[in-house]
Amino acid sequence: MLIYKIFRADEWAALQAEGETLGAPIDLADGYIHFSSADQAAETAAKHFAGAEGLWLIACDADALGAELKWEVSRGAALFPHLYRPMKMTDVLWSKPLPLVDGTHQFPEDTE
Repeated sequence: MLIYKIFRADEWAALQAEGETLGAPIDLADGYIHFSSADQAAETAAKHFAGAEGLWLIACDADALGAELKWEVSRGAALFPHLYRPMKMTDVLWSKPLPLVDGTHQFPEDTE
């Protein structure tokens, strides 16, 4: 199962340059890296990245992240994936731009 992380361009560039990250400021504050399932990603973008341009959608294999990935109750009592270790470039299956068109982020068609 794929899960997704949305990064701002500078956060994505830092992960590529450094090889790992503890995430965005909200991730650092919460003590884990926030991910979303395919069903949750668009709502995450709308809620936390409204109007933001230059975003990247990063896909990771949930099973490959190991025991440090926990599914925990969050928004709307839904289970969200949270990673309790640094995210590494080797965790990334693919990355794609997440363009903003008429105020809505356009997700790739192959987001499962």
